[in-house]
Amino acid sequence: MGTSLTPEFWERFTLLLFVAMGVTFALAALFDALALRRLNRRAHRPAASPTRAPHRTETADHRPSVRC
Repeated sequence: MGTSLTPEFWERFTLLLFVAMGVTFALAALFDALALRRLNRRAHRPAASPTRAPHRTETADHRPSVRC
């Protein structure tokens, strides 16, 4: 048994199609902006010197010996 597609169906289909397209474009633009912001943050971060040793304090590395 075949059914015909009514004008009401096409109205709803068109509305849902445009809503889905709008949501898709908005999310794509949002994620693109977030990705660009992340890349720009990494590009502007100053590079640490690879030959320099990390800073260490004497109290953390050398504990006083306990004498009894």
